[in-house]
Amino acid sequence: MADLKGNSALITGGASGLGAATTRRLHADGAFVTIADVQEDKGEALVAELGERALFVKTDVTDEDAVKAAVAAAAGQAPLRATVSCAGTGWPQQVFHHKKGPHPMQPFETVMRINLFGTFNAIRFSAEAMEQNEPDAEGERGVLINTASVAAFDGQIGQVSYSASKGAIVGMTLPVARDLSRYGIRCVTIAPGLMDTPLLGALPEEARASLGAQVPFPPRLGRPDEYASTVAHIVEQTMLNGETIRLDGAIRMAPK
Repeated sequence: MADLKGNSALITGGASGLGAATTRRLHADGAFVTIADVQEDKGEALVAELGERALFVKTDVTDEDAVKAAVAAAAGQAPLRATVSCAGTGWPQQVFHHKKGPHPMQPFETVMRINLFGTFNAIRFSAEAMEQNEPDAEGERGVLINTASVAAFDGQIGQVSYSASKGAIVGMTLPVARDLSRYGIRCVTIAPGLMDTPLLGALPEEARASLGAQVPFPPRLGRPDEYASTVAHIVEQTMLNGETIRLDGAIRMAPK
């Protein structure tokens, strides 16, 4: 589509990290933005920062009714043309450890429910809303943008649940794009590498610099605004569909 000006965008996990950067970028591009997040304080603060055309809806992406409500809120502002799924979590643990035993099922299920099921909830309910849109000049009604990770391809020791969830997001990208092609709805996934998000922000500066130096080029952590600019390009570039884009500076993660 040409742009999102005057249209609506829903960003899950949109109150912090990659999601907040995306919220800011799409709002700057003229979109009505709906932040769907469990972090009420951060979400409301971002709405206060952005002012008009910004809305926060407290949303647990694993809750079907909550996601439906967020989609309805976004579509209530203006036609919903873009949904960006950034909500996610991780759990570092090996599948088996001689001292800790086998990986417990509950955290594995939690990671899958938030990362994978949450993304699927956003996809299916957003598609339902987008199908009601008037198509643009190229017949497009909307775009769904998911967040995977290089861990989908280069999962490290202790990343079994995270890698499984992100690999599944990559795996469903093409069939979702094919399913929704008849309605003029695209689906694209971004697989970020080492990004300067709150997760890494808690590390000492020396550790963050060391991680960034592992990236072939540019030898630094990726910036959230670089993720957001990739989202903006996907929105504008209609030919991007059914694909996963690595945003990683050519890094290939070592086992640990």
